[in-house]
Amino acid sequence: MPRTPIDTPILDLTGVHAVVTGGSDGIGLRIATRLAAAGAGLVLPVRNATKGANAAATIRATVPNASIELEPLDLSSLASVTAFGERMQERGAPIHLLINNAGVMTPPERQTTADGFELQFGTNHLGHVALIARLLPLLRAGRARVTSQVSVAAARGTINWDDLNWERGYDGMRAYRQSKIAFGLFGLELDRRSIAEGWGITSNLSHPGVAPTSLLAARPEVGRDSDTRAVRMIRWMSAHGILVGTPDTAALPALIAATSPESARGRLYGPSGPGHVGGAPAEQSMYAPLRSEVEAKRVWDASLEFVGVEMPGRVGA
Repeated sequence: MPRTPIDTPILDLTGVHAVVTGGSDGIGLRIATRLAAAGAGLVLPVRNATKGANAAATIRATVPNASIELEPLDLSSLASVTAFGERMQERGAPIHLLINNAGVMTPPERQTTADGFELQFGTNHLGHVALIARLLPLLRAGRARVTSQVSVAAARGTINWDDLNWERGYDGMRAYRQSKIAFGLFGLELDRRSIAEGWGITSNLSHPGVAPTSLLAARPEVGRDSDTRAVRMIRWMSAHGILVGTPDTAALPALIAATSPESARGRLYGPSGPGHVGGAPAEQSMYAPLRSEVEAKRVWDASLEFVGVEMPGRVGA
């Protein structure tokens, strides 16, 4: 059936310095392209240099004068995050937008990062925690808006405090949910800390719904040699305009969360269709696992200890 076009305008971003993780393909590439088209200067931190160069070429095919800097970054390595942060701080350019979009999903077998963390917890959550911490002076200088991409998976589930690294009884989907719940809690706590400490940063959350991307596709680097049945079904549904979104529409919640003057700090944005898996972007109710400030503070403290970085505490905490 024909799909009703869904889009949202992006304001002029000339002079805005934006960093987008996971910008070399899928939803992240769409986000980066739209930011460039609105005039933002882009930094794309990429793990794979070839994919990064291809992404830059794709963006410039649509936005010939796009300002794009490619930087090596592997979120599954804290050393790589530290090196990236040091390079950015040496340049000294304030960051006005940070969209934390990169992620991995449900490796068939438990894997670990370079630092020994379960891969999803270490990449989706801890890698981005370290990134925010390393970039904090530049984010403060730019009075940045930070938008962190969570997932519909974060609508339910818990943090496995007794075994955060899933060393016992690994369950790929439960570990994925944990990574996104933890990151959502951290993103909301970042906003509260910024208010308390006067950092000038605003932080909110987005999720893309469900769309055909590489998350569930064949990814040999996470031990998946062929596409999953789920991604084949999602592709079919997307192509036929049934319920789920497309990579273009799935990029819109993060874009409005990061750029719209009407989007607010400490809120969650996602597709507004049935089940919030597709449809036009809009604010939605905060997921139940993300509502506890006590849990958010616990995640904040534990995460910074894991990544070995200090950030100022909340006043009165």
